[in-house]
This record gives sequence, C-alpha cells and structure tokens, in this order.
Amino acid sequence: MNALPSVALGLVLGLSAGIGGYTFLYAKGYSYLTDDPDACRNCHVMNDQYDAWVTSSHRSVAVCNDCHTPSGLVSKYAVKAKNGFWHSFYFTFGGYPDPIQITPGNKAVTEQACRKCHAELVAFVEAHGPATPGNETSCVSCHRSVGHLH
Repeated sequence: MNALPSVALGLVLGLSAGIGGYTFLYAKGYSYLTDDPDACRNCHVMNDQYDAWVTSSHRSVAVCNDCHTPSGLVSKYAVKAKNGFWHSFYFTFGGYPDPIQITPGNKAVTEQACRKCHAELVAFVEAHGPATPGNETSCVSCHRSVGHLH
C-alpha cells in the first residue's frame, strides 16, 4: 500500500489549517466579517483614510462597509471576499499603489451607495442638469473626499 496519498493529504490539510489560522487569528482576518471600521486599519496603508473618516461628516451616519460594499448579504460578502483576497495578496507580495487607489469595480459600488443614500438629491440634480453622453453624473468624481480624504 502506498502511503504517499495520505502524506499528501496530511500536508495539504496541515498547510490549509496553518494558513487559515494565520489569516484569521494573527492577521485578524475574522475582523473583516464585521462592520467595524477598525478592520480597515489592519493594514497600515488605510490609516490615513480611517483618520480622515473619523473627522468626516459621514462618521455619524456611515461606516466603511456602508459605502464600500453593496447592499445584500451575498453581494456584500462576495465583494468583501474578493477585496480581502486581493488586498492580502498585494500587501503580502507588494505591488499596491501608494497612496492606495480605488479600483473601477469598487468605485462603481461606492457610486451606487451614494445614490442609494442620497436618492432624492441625485434625482433633483439629474433632473435639472442632465448629463451629456460621455459626461455622466458621478457622485464620487465631484465629492471624492466627502467620506474620507484621498
């Protein structure tokens, strides 16, 4: 009987448990399952954004997840999982821009969050100043530093 498959399985399970334990305990991966803004400060690159949010007008009405994840349980955690993977990948291996930049997909999520909370204002603005093709109304383009500085 060949013991190699059992050793390989043990190695894969041990490695998975080790990486999972490191990610969720030492690297505070569990904190990303919450809505606590302190989770965003697990990586030093987000300290400026967090500090700016603390002094912003949105601190009393919104946390990071309110603006940076879509509504709905499945879509929220799908975005959090995707972002968590890529954030940890780039923070571990390097290659993230400094200062950090929002991706086009995450910018779209944030745009929708603005429009959801400020639906009446957006409707008024767009009714009185229709966007021209190629020059669509964008909350995050004009109000880039409302939630936190960039």
